[in-house]
Amino acid sequence: MNGNVISKEIIALATDPIYIGTGGYTIGRVDNTIVRDPITKIPKIPGSSLAGTWRYYVALELQSSFKDDYKQKISERKDKSLEELFNNPKNWMSSFDGNRFARIKCAGQDETSYLEIDKLGIDEKENKTGHCGHCIVCKAFGFSKKDISNQGMLFFSDLNILFFPVYTRLGVRWVTSPKLLDKSIEIQENTILTFNGNEKNLNLGWLNLEVSGCFNVKHKDCFVIDIKTFGLKKEDIIIVHDNLISQIINSNLEVRTSVSIDPITGAAKEKALFTSEAIPRGTIFYGEVRGFKKEGVDNLPQLECVFEALDDTKKYFNTLGIGGMTTRGFGRLEVLSDLKNGECKE
Repeated sequence: MNGNVISKEIIALATDPIYIGTGGYTIGRVDNTIVRDPITKIPKIPGSSLAGTWRYYVALELQSSFKDDYKQKISERKDKSLEELFNNPKNWMSSFDGNRFARIKCAGQDETSYLEIDKLGIDEKENKTGHCGHCIVCKAFGFSKKDISNQGMLFFSDLNILFFPVYTRLGVRWVTSPKLLDKSIEIQENTILTFNGNEKNLNLGWLNLEVSGCFNVKHKDCFVIDIKTFGLKKEDIIIVHDNLISQIINSNLEVRTSVSIDPITGAAKEKALFTSEAIPRGTIFYGEVRGFKKEGVDNLPQLECVFEALDDTKKYFNTLGIGGMTTRGFGRLEVLSDLKNGECKE
């Protein structure tokens, strides 16, 4: 089977602290730690978290657009166009016939038999759990049932930190390094580069470093994205040595202290104090999503429609968020990339 891979960049801004936990407690600076790259030790948003959350949002948008009579039996639907089944249908909804089988449970896990559920009518399917195996959610993100699995058309990379906000004596500055920028920039160890290069010394949190030069002349094209998208100026950017970036980021994470509430008294529970760390708001992330255009496979949505579905549902990240503790003010993420009309690499 041959196919083409189309890659599109994902640029995102944390509008709230982001908490993607490791699922356990540690003895040290904080109790609830976040996911880090195993090599660089820099926090990140795993591709699995991004894909799982986005899958739910696509399924949510698809279900919310069905008309009230979408639960009618499939035999009564045969004479209806998909446009008639949706309220104000978008192209990615109405252009793929498999969406008539979709349900919200396509966003979750599944252990039911594909052969068993595929023989049922649509009313009976509503009472069964698991993936339908036909809709754009199942086709794009893949599905796995007890007796059959199908690889999806989308592959998500991790969202890695590109610019990290740090407090300095001149205000908040966004820190990065040659490795994060994927650029070859000459910088002396234990020094930093600024736009002007005349600050002499500048503190990054608690760490005071010498300013060894500027990047406004030698490195005009050192940014992989347009920083004006985030309202940043070149004066807001600081480039540090690769050996320092991990320490600077981990020393300036947001640490929040919380306490469990006793449901009986409504007051703080005894011995229930805990701390959690998070990637602070204002952090800028960079990653990519790859779409696999499978050839010779029937009943698949067009890859353009899949990217349209992603672009149409990215709004949910800025309302419902990603990761844990979203009810405590964590998780909102603004995806700024145009996945529908943006540039792609084939």
